[in-house]
Amino acid sequence: MSDLEFNGPRSGSSSEPLRTLLGEPPRERADAARNRLKVLAAAARLFRDKGVDGVSMDAIATEAGVGKGTLFRRFGDKSGLAAALLDERERELQEAILTGPAPLGPGAPAADRLAAFVDAYLDYLLGHLDLIRMSETASPGARYRIGAYRFWHRHTEILLAEARPGCDAGPLAHALLAPLAAEHMTALAGEYGQARAGEAVRALLRL
Repeated sequence: MSDLEFNGPRSGSSSEPLRTLLGEPPRERADAARNRLKVLAAAARLFRDKGVDGVSMDAIATEAGVGKGTLFRRFGDKSGLAAALLDERERELQEAILTGPAPLGPGAPAADRLAAFVDAYLDYLLGHLDLIRMSETASPGARYRIGAYRFWHRHTEILLAEARPGCDAGPLAHALLAPLAAEHMTALAGEYGQARAGEAVRALLRL
């Protein structure tokens, strides 16, 4: 039996520490909000049609009908655009963890919640692999500076501490999340296909 399989208390303790990691969406003027939505819609269309690597910032500005200066001031580069496109989906997953039904949300044993999180994160990761890879590899160590990663790590750390009392949960959480890095999953899925890549990561929880 895995060390993570147990019949201990049901986990509901991670919501408050995690809530502090959620930032509020920035306030913006109506015209700025319209431009942001135009840019994000244009970027999503182009990325879908041509792939992330095949689209330039100039092409996105032209498609959105905004000036290049506006685009660069707002998003910086393609990795900033990727992060903005991913933001809504990340918030949906975070809210499901905080307040959704068990086992992803509170109320299930920690081991079950951890397995549910890995399943949900894999769905998110494999559905947006190119964008996540861009946001995580924009610069050395970028993955670990992203606010969403801090949320995933803290959630995993809390569940590991509950499931395995006495473990060094902080570094163990980083180790568990390492196979979920987009660069690693891109290579794994390219060689074995997404289904086998995802099952390999899930199998780590059962070792």
